[in-house]
Amino acid sequence: MTIGVLKTLGTFLIFLLVQVLVLNHVHLFDSATPLLYIYMVLLFPRNYPKWALLVWAFAMGLGVDMFSNTPGVAAASLTLVALLRPYLLELFIQRESADDLVPSMKVLGFSRYLFFAFLIIFIYCLTFFSLEAFSFFNWIQWALCVGGSTLLTLLLVMVLDNLRR
Repeated sequence: MTIGVLKTLGTFLIFLLVQVLVLNHVHLFDSATPLLYIYMVLLFPRNYPKWALLVWAFAMGLGVDMFSNTPGVAAASLTLVALLRPYLLELFIQRESADDLVPSMKVLGFSRYLFFAFLIIFIYCLTFFSLEAFSFFNWIQWALCVGGSTLLTLLLVMVLDNLRR
């Protein structure tokens, strides 16, 4: 195994354990849950193979699903986000930028990275909570969950990215 795969595996295990053991038990105002494992999808470089990104995202989602009693919801949502990520990233970077570019606040700038991370996290939360509820009967609670979790996760991602520098 190469160093890159081992590093990615270590990141995978850390995010999985933090989410399952700590963050799944945090529910602010009964609607906002931090879903920090999405940050792993943001950490992959621009030239990372799309198929490998999909496999890592599906494995992360499946791991979260196994320990969170959400059968397939996190796996489907995170796989969708991993599928859209390369195309969304192209909207925020220069064409002549390096192929091994890793999106971060330092590389993209604060506002562009904030908007990129917001889009990824919002799409994830929208998909996750729509699949989890599977109806719009209680649409106010659904909207609170999507909005609250998006903002809380975005805040944690920005803090973590700032610390990673």
